Amino acid sequence: MASLTYELTLAGLAVGSAAALTGIGLIVTYRATGVLNLAHGAVAMICAYVLRQLVVVWGWPLPAGALVTLLVVAPGIGLVLDVGVFRPLARREAGPARTLVASIGVFVLLVGAAVLLWGPGARDDVPVLLGDDPWAQLGAVVALACLVGAVTRWTRFGRELRAVIDNRPLAVLSGIDADRVAAAGWAFGSFTAGLTGVLLAPYVRLDPYGMPLLVVEVIAVAVIARMRSLPVAVLAALAIGVAQAQLTRLHPEGWAGPLVQAVGANLFVVALLVAALVLPGIGGRGRDALPPPVRPGRVPGAWWLVVGVLFLLPLGFAGADLHTAIQVPALAVILLSLVVVAGRGGQIALGQAAYAGLGALFTALLTARGVPGLPALALAVPLVAAAGLLTAWPAIRRHGLALALVTLATGVAVSRFVLVQPYATAGLSLGRPAGFDGDRAFYALELLVLAGCLALVATLRRGRTGRALAALRDHEPGAEAAGVAVPGLKLLAFVLGAALAALGGGLLGMGLRAFDPEAYDPVRGLLWFAAVMVLGADSLLTPLAAAALLTTLDAGAYAGTAALALGLLATLTGRIPPLTDLLPREGRPPADADAPAPAPRGRPGRTGAPEDRTHADRPAAARATRGRPRRTGGPEDRTRPRPPGVARAPAPPAPVPRLHAHALTLTHPGGVTALDRVTLDLAPSRITALVGPNGAGKSTLFDCLAGTLRPREGRITLDGADITHRSAHARTRLGIARTFQRLAVFPSLTVEENVRLGEEQGHVRTDPAAVERSLRLLGLAGSLRHATAADLLTGTLRRVELARALAGQPHTLLLDEPAAGLDAAETAALARVLAALAADGLTVLVVEHDPDLVAGIAHTVHTMEGGRIVS
Repeated sequence: MASLTYELTLAGLAVGSAAALTGIGLIVTYRATGVLNLAHGAVAMICAYVLRQLVVVWGWPLPAGALVTLLVVAPGIGLVLDVGVFRPLARREAGPARTLVASIGVFVLLVGAAVLLWGPGARDDVPVLLGDDPWAQLGAVVALACLVGAVTRWTRFGRELRAVIDNRPLAVLSGIDADRVAAAGWAFGSFTAGLTGVLLAPYVRLDPYGMPLLVVEVIAVAVIARMRSLPVAVLAALAIGVAQAQLTRLHPEGWAGPLVQAVGANLFVVALLVAALVLPGIGGRGRDALPPPVRPGRVPGAWWLVVGVLFLLPLGFAGADLHTAIQVPALAVILLSLVVVAGRGGQIALGQAAYAGLGALFTALLTARGVPGLPALALAVPLVAAAGLLTAWPAIRRHGLALALVTLATGVAVSRFVLVQPYATAGLSLGRPAGFDGDRAFYALELLVLAGCLALVATLRRGRTGRALAALRDHEPGAEAAGVAVPGLKLLAFVLGAALAALGGGLLGMGLRAFDPEAYDPVRGLLWFAAVMVLGADSLLTPLAAAALLTTLDAGAYAGTAALALGLLATLTGRIPPLTDLLPREGRPPADADAPAPAPRGRPGRTGAPEDRTHADRPAAARATRGRPRRTGGPEDRTRPRPPGVARAPAPPAPVPRLHAHALTLTHPGGVTALDRVTLDLAPSRITALVGPNGAGKSTLFDCLAGTLRPREGRITLDGADITHRSAHARTRLGIARTFQRLAVFPSLTVEENVRLGEEQGHVRTDPAAVERSLRLLGLAGSLRHATAADLLTGTLRRVELARALAGQPHTLLLDEPAAGLDAAETAALARVLAALAADGLTVLVVEHDPDLVAGIAHTVHTMEGGRIVS
């Protein structure tokens, strides 16, 4: 028994050593470049193939082949990736989402290249580099980790690396060549990937699909180390490796036996899933959502006519065998799920292949129990949707890279523990529904289902939910501040995406007349994601074109062509727009003469000089609504007259609730006290201003009132009711609206759609005239209302954001630096509007650095210093 334990420990150390190498390479690359390199496993696979080619095929000596592979090929791949793919993205300041898409593109590209060069089959004649002694591998890993630690701690390059990690822009200003640091990081990361590949290849299946995914699974050790600590990554890798080896000793009987064996063979998958869900995620909120489309707009009807004819051609001109064509509509339905989740919702979803596989599996299980084909498929879809709800629930509060890891881990776990396990899939077959056994009949059925799914998603994208999803994608904090229930909306997107993927997966299995787990492999999921991103994630044409392209290329003589082509395009994501954006569209009108043009005069850094403003663009009262009943009430209405010529704002319901903050205390991580027992009372019909130097705590107090931050101590009440723990969107629906210092408009929506979102999600959602009133009040009711927000200038966008806040008819308005980016004329117009709002009964809080604006509008001014209100 002791001998068995020792042998299993040695085996676990061998696997753990290779996993530790992966962790070291990923951490160094991430710390030097900020890129989570999902292509690490593909680089490892390529290097293993290169070593085999040099030694086995060409007859090189093993030492020479290893030196060339590890010291030339592997670092060379890293340098090519840096110069050709990721450095251009860094110079364009692309967000984490774009770099992640590029790394997935590299993954797909290298897999496709390997399939083309070496074929899809597995190889079992890879040379052994360090022999069978795991201590040699462990020694190499420890030595490498110590070398990296010594270099980063005691050398000039290490100091430069730490400087780039801490603050890249400041490091560049200090004279550090950040590109050189990034190149070194990529070269070293690829070297560790190559070493991982040549060490693992003799003991695992070397093929273009299995090995890259195996290395991706051991990303768990880097996630456990929070992409920072090399010792933690090494220890975690060794511990998981040894535990996985020891689990092979367990052979429980009954239903638990196959499950334990599956866990024992895939413990790194379990670790990745748990680490991605439980540990604090890498990345954060902000630019880590998928970007909005470059050119939003409708696809002309002529294009749909052409696509419809092309999809109908197989019915008329193909022979009786439609084996290839029959896969296209089913795959298009699967890819349509990515349009909902990734294209419209902006969420990085890498596990859709798992839901497609579950749809096929549940359909097969139900038909095996006597349920007819179509009812079985109809039952499988809600079952998978429920599974999507269970898996999405813990993931929806993740963002960016962390969400990508969660969805990837979910897809891999479903594949490893369900789809490929004999206890779940043994003996299953999948036939076609009665009456649709022939290829033509079944293809016609698929087209009907696809048309229905396209109509459903089109309706979703045009409606209220579609606008909320676009807002979520464009600016999540802004969407929440507009009243969008972000967690619930994310759940809806993931559940609908899972249902569509399940429907397409079931159709695909029926079309192939078999349940094939390889058709739903996680690597295929990455390929599907890359295809959708390359063609245009928010276009309904994308799933049709991508399905036809993938199916046609995969059916050709050269396997891997689709992966190679799409991977190459995905690596260029920062240089070329999505391909569907290049098609002619029935676009929304661009910003026209109604929008202010830049001018040299005016306040520095602001846009839109007064002489460039047309009548249609002024927020003046001459064009706003008149005759609205005047709100009567407080003495402020009588003592502070309305500025002449300014339209009245929509009157909030009386009485106006009173917002009060009592003894708020908030301490940031690191011990910095941002708020120190701050008390603030906001009176209705008055404008209260917060002024003070940077770092005084103004924005922190503002965010606590808006619900973005929660104080450690103290209470926030609205008419005496405690709302301290209410979310930002809940406070918006209670009547507390806000704007942002950095604009929070939704660039893919028009001006009117931005404002309509505020009415649909705001405090009062039963007044259809609120949108029109807000547009007219802020001078946005002309042709400008149809312009896409991405085309507008700062001054106009400020008014769009304010109009959106007012469309929900709030009683309390929180404005964070509302004059930022405005010229003198725009600031004066803003002052008149704010005075009118307060005169109509709104409670207004302004955080502002412009002393003239504060002096002109504020009834009460509070000064903050050091987290306290001092006056």
